[in-house]
Amino acid sequence: MFARDPLSNPEFLIRRVYAYAAYRLGDGPDAEDATNDAFERALRYRDSYDSDKGEPVAWLIGIARRCVDQILADRVPVGEPPEVEAPVHVEEETVNRLDLSRALGALSAQDRELVALRYGADLSARQIAELLGARTNTIEVALHRALERLRRRLAREQSSSQAAPSPEGVRIEPSPPV
Repeated sequence: MFARDPLSNPEFLIRRVYAYAAYRLGDGPDAEDATNDAFERALRYRDSYDSDKGEPVAWLIGIARRCVDQILADRVPVGEPPEVEAPVHVEEETVNRLDLSRALGALSAQDRELVALRYGADLSARQIAELLGARTNTIEVALHRALERLRRRLAREQSSSQAAPSPEGVRIEPSPPV
């Protein structure tokens, strides 16, 4: 049915699937669970893989998307965690990550999914188009627009953080889940 085993390079595939899941769910147990679930399903249905329909990584990311969506649907909403005062020595990288997380959280679900597929799963626009059943050009345009919205949001985040008088007493607000 297929010319080669779709799971023949597991180390590469595990990294890609985990990166996608972690981008959507955050690093940790949920991303690990989604990765495990995706590979469990892939092993169960490896005979259904058709190399004419795309690469193994795209096939696995398609499976992982359903696993991630299931984990997100099963999450029980919890109250907002209390604000925690930031340590005085907050690194610039941490601030940038928080800004990015907030900016990503402000995007639409479709934009977040495109960014996650492109940068979390490291798929090309062509691979994303195959996965979503869309035209490559459509994905490229949608991704370009999503990134432009993200850049504008980040610029607003950075300009508002530069307006703060000093790092002492700065409160870090919890970022929305990505």
